[in-house]
Order: sequence, then C-alpha cells, then structure tokens
Amino acid sequence: MAQDQTTKQDPTTQFPQPEQPEQQLEHPGLESDMTPKPDYGEDSYRGSGRLEGRKALITGGDSGIGRAVALAFAREGADVVITHLPEEESDATQTLAVVKDAGRKGLALAGDLTDASFCTEIVERTVAELGGIDILVNNVAFQMSHEGLDDLSDEEIVRTFNTNIISFFRTTKAALKHMEPGSAIINTASEQAFQPSPNLLAYAATKGAIVNFTKNLGQLLIEQGIRVNGVAPGPVWTPLIPATMPPDKVASFGEQAPIKRAAQPVELSPAYVFLASQESSYIAGETIKVLGGTPA
Repeated sequence: MAQDQTTKQDPTTQFPQPEQPEQQLEHPGLESDMTPKPDYGEDSYRGSGRLEGRKALITGGDSGIGRAVALAFAREGADVVITHLPEEESDATQTLAVVKDAGRKGLALAGDLTDASFCTEIVERTVAELGGIDILVNNVAFQMSHEGLDDLSDEEIVRTFNTNIISFFRTTKAALKHMEPGSAIINTASEQAFQPSPNLLAYAATKGAIVNFTKNLGQLLIEQGIRVNGVAPGPVWTPLIPATMPPDKVASFGEQAPIKRAAQPVELSPAYVFLASQESSYIAGETIKVLGGTPA
C-alpha cells in the first residue's frame, strides 16, 4: 500500500477507496491485525533535517497517527519516546524499530495515561533518557461507539475524559517544567470537535475540549516562547476503527469524506512535523484540519 510522497498524484486515487473487509478487533486493537495494513510512511517518508537534535515525547505512539508521527520525527532528526498500553507492546516494538532504523534514540513506555502518576513519569523518563524535551505530542485517545446516551456507562465516560483530555493537562503540566523557548506542543483533536457524530458522544465532547484547550494554552504559553497547536484529523485508517466500530461501518469507513476515502496515517504526519518545526514559528493556538475536503 506504500505510496511515493514525492510524485504528483490525484489525491482521490493516491490511496485506495474503502476496500477494507468487515472486521472487528479486540480493543484497543493492534495494527498488525488490520486488513489492509495502514501506510505510516515506512517506505515513503523522506526527512530533511527539520527537527535535527530535537527531543520528542508522543503519547499513544505505538500505532496509527502516533506511529506515523514517530517515524517522521525520527527521519527529520529527532529522538523519540512513545507511550502505549501494555497490551500494545508488539505494535510499540515495531514503532521503536523504525525510530532506531532512522539512526535516532528511541524508547517505548508502557502504562495507562488515566493514571496521573504515569503522566508525570513519562516526562521524567523522557528527560532522563534524551536529556530534555522539546516537543510534546498529546495524541493518546479512547473511543467507543454507542447508539444512545443510555448505553454510556459512568465508567466509560470518565475513562474517555481521563484519557482524551485530562491526560493532556497532566502531561503538559509536567513537560512545561523542562521546556525552553522554541519548544512545541501539539494536540490531536478530530473532526468530531466540529461535526460530532451522535454515536461518538463522549469522544466528540473531549475533542471539542482539546480544540479549546489548544486555543487557550496557545495564548498562555506563547509569551514564554512555547507554541501550542493542534491537528484535527478526519477519518484515518488506524486500529481504533476496527476495534471500536461495528464491522459494517468499518467496511465503508472513510467514504463519507468528499475525497471518498479514509486518510492513511502517513498523510497526517507532515502536519505534525510542520507544527513542531521552526517553519510554523508564527502559528500558535491554531488547529490544522486534515479532513479530506470536509468543511468544518
């Protein structure tokens, strides 16, 4: 499925339109179990030194968008620490391998970011292993699909908010103690922040909170020379989809976008590289929308 990112191509046909078979993975889902496998840029992403010498922490970096960002950051010259759930170790090992293949330091930390102490621990481990932290990507996410509000348990609502937004507060607060001017924080939002789907009620609410968090924090921290921005993806072919959506929805996933297909993770990583690099030095508090033509 890998595509050449340097050749001019029609974006509607550059990657396959929905062709994924109906499938259901046990949550949280492994990239190695998906059919077809996502393209995260292993055979196509070419770095140009835009993040040379930087030190990055990416939460939820074992698969999907997080893996694509880890690969891109490494090939741009950054050392990378990723976090993952213990049951995602096999995916994290593969991500770590591509970071090291790029000649950069890499570390994978297993744990649950709903645990406040783990949010602090990952920052301290990053600083200890890499010698600092210049880039924080708050990317971890939890979602489940439900027909109505009555199907949402209190436990799941709390887990969704603790994972998707409260961990962003905690991890960012810990990282700021070590960040110097020129550092960057990037938060993963979603098109759900702007056009929420009723079946993703809790998830969509957290994504709206992330956009607001990004705008507010961007204003607070720019005076310290630290830029905060976000990326809002549309439909992206990641393990989260077959692990949380009904099989029939998985088969047609992405066709709702004007581009008529889901994004591949490799199509998201350049936005993160741009926001992490000095190329975006005058951008703060913004959220780049990568929605395949969907107006938001």
